[in-house]
Amino acid sequence: MAPDIKKVEQLVEIITREVLLAMIDQEEKDKNPESSVCVVEVANGVKVKTCFDNAGHVVSAGAERLTSTVGVIPEDQSLAGMIDHTLLKPDATSDKIAQLCFEARKYHFASVCVNPSNVKLCADLLKGSGVKVCTVIGFPLGATTTESKVFETRNAIENGATEIDMVVNIGALKAGENEFVAKDIRGVVEAAHQGGALLKVILETALLTDEEKVIGCLLSKEAGADYVKTSTGFSGGGATVHDVALMRNTVGPSIGVKASGGIHSRSDAEAMVAAGATRLGASAGIKIIQGGEIEPKPAAPAAAPAKSY
Repeated sequence: MAPDIKKVEQLVEIITREVLLAMIDQEEKDKNPESSVCVVEVANGVKVKTCFDNAGHVVSAGAERLTSTVGVIPEDQSLAGMIDHTLLKPDATSDKIAQLCFEARKYHFASVCVNPSNVKLCADLLKGSGVKVCTVIGFPLGATTTESKVFETRNAIENGATEIDMVVNIGALKAGENEFVAKDIRGVVEAAHQGGALLKVILETALLTDEEKVIGCLLSKEAGADYVKTSTGFSGGGATVHDVALMRNTVGPSIGVKASGGIHSRSDAEAMVAAGATRLGASAGIKIIQGGEIEPKPAAPAAAPAKSY
């Protein structure tokens, strides 16, 4: 009798999930033995964590400076707690998505940001971890109808998404169709908030003038968005310090600003935070928090000289 392929696949998924969770639990036990008790104190912008054994002896201690920025401050005020650990490539397999979730739990990132088809797997793998599940709507062009975006949003929330990053209708924004843009954003905001999710509006700043960026920010804020976001990373340009500062100055302190695209190092991330970003979208999250730099891609080989005939 031939095996039921669907049941085999479900069994493999369950086993993979359990192995990943067991690995995470073991890492946590290794870092914080059951025999130790940890105390966290925060004062004057400094967080101190001290761990004691049963005899009251200090077994570990550490301190870090907390940086606060204008706007929505993440619950975890370390740099890791500001990062949406992102994998939006079209060739992302379930194995790669599972690895993304494992890394997000290990390093305590704010969320994982994945395509809608991967939301349910992430929600299962991240259950109880405190790491949120973020997905993208109308991605990457923003040119789907409002009704499609609303359906995508509700479906994503049903599957476990708690944060929604929608792409604004870029063509309409550039054409000055502000009423249409406002209705588009508001429709998705309402769907997200009804489902208990945050809503971030992606402006795709690389395609906009400064005036269009300001209008997009104001329309997003007026529509009730929780964040404005710079980029999809799919239109030839990412976040810049100039754009983040402009967006922060436009929306003020009441909503968040997410810098996304082109953030490859800790220095990049810190520059965005200094400019006013309160969330960072990056696929290089581990490198960023470890202080590393992404090695530049090797230059393409020079083209062979054209033959003369």
